[in-house]
Amino acid sequence: MSNSNKVTYKEAGVDTEKGQEFVKRIKANVASTHNKNVLGGLGGFAACYDVSFLKSYQEPILLSGTDGVGTKLQIARLLDIHDTVGIDLVAMCVNDILVNGGKPLFFQDYIACGKLFLPRMEAIVSGIVSGCKLADCSLVGGETAEHPGVMPDDEYDLAGFVVGVVEKQKMIDGRTIKPGDSIIGLGSSGPHSNGFSLIRKLLLSGGKLPTNSAELDFLKDHIFKPTKIYVKTILSLIDKFSIKGMVHITGGGFYENIPRVLPTGIGAEINSLPESYIFSKLEKDHSLDRNDMYGTFNMGIGYILVVDSSHVEVIMSELKILGEDAYLIGKTDSTGKITIK
Repeated sequence: MSNSNKVTYKEAGVDTEKGQEFVKRIKANVASTHNKNVLGGLGGFAACYDVSFLKSYQEPILLSGTDGVGTKLQIARLLDIHDTVGIDLVAMCVNDILVNGGKPLFFQDYIACGKLFLPRMEAIVSGIVSGCKLADCSLVGGETAEHPGVMPDDEYDLAGFVVGVVEKQKMIDGRTIKPGDSIIGLGSSGPHSNGFSLIRKLLLSGGKLPTNSAELDFLKDHIFKPTKIYVKTILSLIDKFSIKGMVHITGGGFYENIPRVLPTGIGAEINSLPESYIFSKLEKDHSLDRNDMYGTFNMGIGYILVVDSSHVEVIMSELKILGEDAYLIGKTDSTGKITIK
């Protein structure tokens, strides 16, 4: 077979030279998240993180989490805005390990794409870097894979992985929750990264952006806002106060997520949710069933704390100082069910 008839990897759809150029472009930005514990930089076979500082812990527990951004990415492609989904990716992971009191240490990402469009990939990584800075963790590595013939050129998907640490004695797991404890909700920035299959069905026409400028602005300025990262607030709070349990309101809304932290036989009554412009508009404009919405969306509350009722006032005051929109939204009970009024 002559050389002229040989097919190259690049002709098959994978451009390794462009991949190397991508790494060069993002290297300095990624390094801006590093602290003294990160050994080496991008390009090695493994990311190395010095955990000598764990000697100061009595019983250090490592926490890990992984998540994605889901079909919100379709809206990112349509809007051609790709940096904020990087923040979403970090948020979905770090907020999960935060539930146990975990301090994020380092983060890794995986990007699969049909074709490596450098400006787009740089924007995604820039968002991941921003998210890591908001969560005070290091972006230590990642993988970007072209999937020609498997994914359309314009498509991509994201996955993130985080590792954090908590002192075993300080780990928050909900086991001390009892009936009569107070439930505090922290405001969300919007739908965060959940419920977007329904949102796309409601707001996109034939998979395309709304032609009405008001609807397009609603989608871009409210629905698409990046997921809020609660790390700095919560780590500051739990350093001062005893928190019995925490919940990250993600897929499945209130009905699926709140029970994950409650002991057997304990339920909750949610009766004072704040009004949310975003979710009220979705409900009104599309005649949605509110009960179904509670099982799909965060309804304006992205994170929940369960605390002893005697501590509510001081904790609410501290949350205000920390800049959070905090609401007393209910109490735990002995029904074993989640009731929303």
